[in-house]
Amino acid sequence: MASVVIISTSPVLVSDLLSQTILAISDTEHAAKEVLSQKENFGKFSTYLEDIKYILKEFLGQNVDHSKSLENAVEIINREIEVAKQLALECRKRNKIYLLIICRKIVKILEGSTKEISRALGLIPLASLDVSLDFKNQVSKLSKDMLDAVYWVNAAEEEVVKKIDLGIQSRTADRSYANHLLVQIAEAVGISPEQSELKKEFELFKREIEDATLRKDLAEAVQMEQIIRLLEKADATKSLEEKAKKYFEKRNSLGRQPLEPLNSFYCPITQAVMVDPVETTSGRTFERSALEKCFAEGNNLCPLTMIPLNTSVLRPNKTLRESIEEWKQRNTIISIASIKPKLQSSEEKEMLQSLCELKDICTERELHREWITMEDYIPVLAGLLSAKNREIRKHALFILFMLAKDSDDNKERIAKVDNALESIVHSLARQIDEGKLALQLLLELSRSNVVQDSIGTVHGCILLLVTMLSSVDIQAAKDAQELLENLSFLDQNVIQMAKANHFKPLLWLLSSGPENVRMVMAETLSEIELTDHYKLSIIKDGALRPLLQMLSHGDLEMKKVAVKALLQLSNLPQNGLQMIKEGAVEPLFELLYRHSLSSPTLREQVAATIMHLAVSTTLQEADQEQVLLLESEEDIFKLFSLISLTGPDIQRSILQTFHALCHSPNGFDIRMKLRQLSAVQVLVQLCEVDNDNHTVRANAVKLFHCLIEDGDESTFLEHVGQRCITTLLRIINTRNDVEEIAAAMGIISKLPKDTQFNQWLVDAGAVQTIFECLTDGNKDALHKWQVIENAVGALCRFTVSTNQEWQKRVAEAGIIPVLVQLLVSGTALTKQNAAISLKQFSQSSISLSKPMKKRGIFQCCLAAPETGCPVHLGICTVESSFCILEANALEPLVRMLGEPDLGSCEASLDALLTLIEDERLQSGSKVLAEANAIVPIIKLLSSPSEILQEKTLIALERIFRLVEFKQKYGTSAQMPLVDIAQRKNSHMKSLAAKVLAQLNVLGQQSSFF
Repeated sequence: MASVVIISTSPVLVSDLLSQTILAISDTEHAAKEVLSQKENFGKFSTYLEDIKYILKEFLGQNVDHSKSLENAVEIINREIEVAKQLALECRKRNKIYLLIICRKIVKILEGSTKEISRALGLIPLASLDVSLDFKNQVSKLSKDMLDAVYWVNAAEEEVVKKIDLGIQSRTADRSYANHLLVQIAEAVGISPEQSELKKEFELFKREIEDATLRKDLAEAVQMEQIIRLLEKADATKSLEEKAKKYFEKRNSLGRQPLEPLNSFYCPITQAVMVDPVETTSGRTFERSALEKCFAEGNNLCPLTMIPLNTSVLRPNKTLRESIEEWKQRNTIISIASIKPKLQSSEEKEMLQSLCELKDICTERELHREWITMEDYIPVLAGLLSAKNREIRKHALFILFMLAKDSDDNKERIAKVDNALESIVHSLARQIDEGKLALQLLLELSRSNVVQDSIGTVHGCILLLVTMLSSVDIQAAKDAQELLENLSFLDQNVIQMAKANHFKPLLWLLSSGPENVRMVMAETLSEIELTDHYKLSIIKDGALRPLLQMLSHGDLEMKKVAVKALLQLSNLPQNGLQMIKEGAVEPLFELLYRHSLSSPTLREQVAATIMHLAVSTTLQEADQEQVLLLESEEDIFKLFSLISLTGPDIQRSILQTFHALCHSPNGFDIRMKLRQLSAVQVLVQLCEVDNDNHTVRANAVKLFHCLIEDGDESTFLEHVGQRCITTLLRIINTRNDVEEIAAAMGIISKLPKDTQFNQWLVDAGAVQTIFECLTDGNKDALHKWQVIENAVGALCRFTVSTNQEWQKRVAEAGIIPVLVQLLVSGTALTKQNAAISLKQFSQSSISLSKPMKKRGIFQCCLAAPETGCPVHLGICTVESSFCILEANALEPLVRMLGEPDLGSCEASLDALLTLIEDERLQSGSKVLAEANAIVPIIKLLSSPSEILQEKTLIALERIFRLVEFKQKYGTSAQMPLVDIAQRKNSHMKSLAAKVLAQLNVLGQQSSFF
């Protein structure tokens, strides 16, 4: 930088000098505002100039007397301001890279000028001037501040300058180093890192350096030449054509055979070609590391001359080093050119040896890889990826990876080779070591924006990468994750990832992407097949919030895709509950109730989603805070009323919604409110409608079954007629939906036991229908037990002892043996109802048992004696007298006494008690004893059910009237009887005391009676 020194040759008035300096400061301030470099430092300097300008204006206004000291001070200020002005002008017009390189120098000049001006302020004779004390203090403070002022190069510039110095000093700085350095320079000076912009800026820099006017500073000129040589290694500074031309000119000037090293290349100590030759004080050259080892061992003598050496003086033999490097480069170029034909050989061994050699050359230096690229090895190596030999493929993958690391151009070259990406992906699926190399290469290729577009389109690539995320190899999993992140910039790739069950990129775009992208992602969620595991994880990972935002969006299309996605995710109960908690219900109902909505499909999907939410409420844990879908009677009425206003698809969903809600924790309230809203009437109408909407009718039947479970009989007597009953039986006889059949049979079983209802059922063939349900083995096993359970329950109304005609119809249908079988194989409720029916049959047996005919003299001689029923003492059959002994029901009934279900126990006991009623006491008790029933009956005294205990007491009171059984079983009954007598209510105490009196434990006049 040029310095301007102003020397006063003639006396100048102080006022003129002050005015000139003030004008010069203004010019410098203006120039400082337009600098391209060191803006902050020039801004700081300008702040000081502003203060100086104020001081000088004060002097000018005070008409201070002329003094030599003041004149010298102002001249120094004027001179340094001119220096700063020229510096600012230089920083305004010079190349940005040049200004970055000399940033330390700029800062040094600014700092020097600041300190000189500070010194000049100190020369002003303030003591002799007629100025205020406060003003004098201001001048002194400014002088001190400027003396202490420090200017800094910013961190980014300092780092670049250090890296330039290191690159010049180091002889190993390669293309990669230069590439990174040039990008750092671009960032530091604020220019685009695009190669075309970098090349343009570098050419401007070179032209400035080559300008002859810059060569006045020899040291700077040398430094700039070194910097140019360093930066010329970067890709952006030379075109590929220029580099290739230079390389082939050199390659063609060489022979075909490698040269042997000169003797001077060998280290006298190691006898190997030297890498870092250094000259000692003896004038001989050795390998640095070999000499340092000798010194470390205490040997300070020259190995050749034995002269003592100064161990601190080892001068690099640059000339020899350059010669060795030149020899190595020559031989490497020849080797690279000679290997290529061998890779196309049919000899696998030769190919492997050549690949190993090429691999070693690749790893030595980046420059070698540049030469390999120029020799057009990439298509050859890509072709080897389809070789049968795994080692060949692995070597080819590694070399391609090394080449891809060097530049985006190489990445693009690899991707352009036919089937190269497909072959790499194929290797991804092979053995782990080959797969990891393929993954490394794909990851490197994905760092090119151009190649990224192609990788995701390769069939199976994304699926394999997602699979590798769960690899036990941590690095492989990490690389797969990074590669997927690189590919996720394309929406189509994100969709493919989601289809492979990797949802993180999709969820990010669903939450943060633009509206059109969010719609695509939501659409994807609605269309892909999802397991329950992934549905749960998608909601947990944040899909719900953006979907609900889209659901509340003003745009109808946005709502549509949100509903489709929610429909897909809501059929998992955990998700449904979460949706209710986070506010999905209100916007869904808002859409459902919008009758003006032009999209019927949307309303159908909304209704189906609401149904999923309803199902989710049925699976809440009892100890959790209950989540409600419908919170008021108005909500229930509003939703149920839609059944009459919508098409079959929405009707079906609403019916399913209420069916689920009837089984939720607040199901009792829902059922009660539906009955109050005359839902039964609507459901009966839907059941009776004879059209093609079987699914609507099926769901109406199922909901009707829920409402009849605990409903008031009057409600059903009012709305259920003969047509409804006929329809229910037709459903059972003709439909294939076992769940619907079970519900229809359940309705029949729960209908009021009204005589008119029963007659309609009998007239419509209900008995035969029940028999077919009990014996049909082809029904879906999942709901078959429900059909049987409900059928047995319905059967009870036809087996009452007050109507032996109906009993006879049931018996003739062959149902009694089926009931006996169900005592063994049915559910607890099935066993209970089967036992109830058998009890009711048994109650009629005494009147239907035929008396045994008296035998005449001749009959006694000619025929075997006729055997009567041991209980009824007559002729009994299953079909004629409904005898449970003839039906072989005794053993399973006795076995049921020991079952944990109290209802089953009670029903079986009731059936057995029919055998010891009235005159049948003695014969019946004997039969029970032979069937080992009395001990299980006694055990029922300890039952938690008081009703069961009471019936047991009644049974034992009868049995113990017989001395034989009182003596045999009385002792085992005493303790539980005493316990009942002490603990239970007065009625139970009285019954227990009566039995204890029979056992002679209590007197007949005991206070227990």
